[in-house]
Amino acid sequence: MGSERLRQFAGERYLNLESYRRSGVAVRTPMWFVEEDGKLYVRTPRTAGKVRRIRNNPEVGVAPCDWGGGVRGDWVRAEARLVEDEKEAYEINERVRQKYGLLKRVMDLMNLLRGNRGNMVTIELRLRSESEPGQGILH
Repeated sequence: MGSERLRQFAGERYLNLESYRRSGVAVRTPMWFVEEDGKLYVRTPRTAGKVRRIRNNPEVGVAPCDWGGGVRGDWVRAEARLVEDEKEAYEINERVRQKYGLLKRVMDLMNLLRGNRGNMVTIELRLRSESEPGQGILH
């Protein structure tokens, strides 16, 4: 994967995650993220629609964006993987906590009040190079 594809996410606070319904219709979601060892990671409730879509089709698109989802860079194909290892998920959650500080703590409290605490899933996003096969994104 070219480092320029990853570099566009440096200093950004949000990425737009594009996952696909079984019908092929794209669904975009702006999300917090962190980068670790050349991969991007996001966290979301286990019951979120994007988790179901990724289980059905791990091919996704990602692009840096603003808080409302307005794209601020190039779309990149990626392969999504649900992180099952608890230690790895915990470490990523700590990185998210460091990056987003008080906002993350407020979100954790809201998730606790909604009953989502402990029901979060971490998603790893491995950016693909242009030469790797995949579903192709037309933007």
